[in-house]
Amino acid sequence: MAAVCDICAKKPGFGNNRPWSRKITKRRFNPNIQRVRATVNGAPKRLNVCTGCLKAGKVSR
Repeated sequence: MAAVCDICAKKPGFGNNRPWSRKITKRRFNPNIQRVRATVNGAPKRLNVCTGCLKAGKVSR
């Protein structure tokens, strides 16, 4: 499952791990994606939605 929100298209961000030893390795910041059952055009449908969209009320459950 891709870490992409179906509502706002929020995707993973990328950065670096920077430990004390300064050995840099790439890392990935995934958005908090929840699989919810929402009504789309009057019919229930399963969507991958980030918690920001859920809290903002952009999805009717």
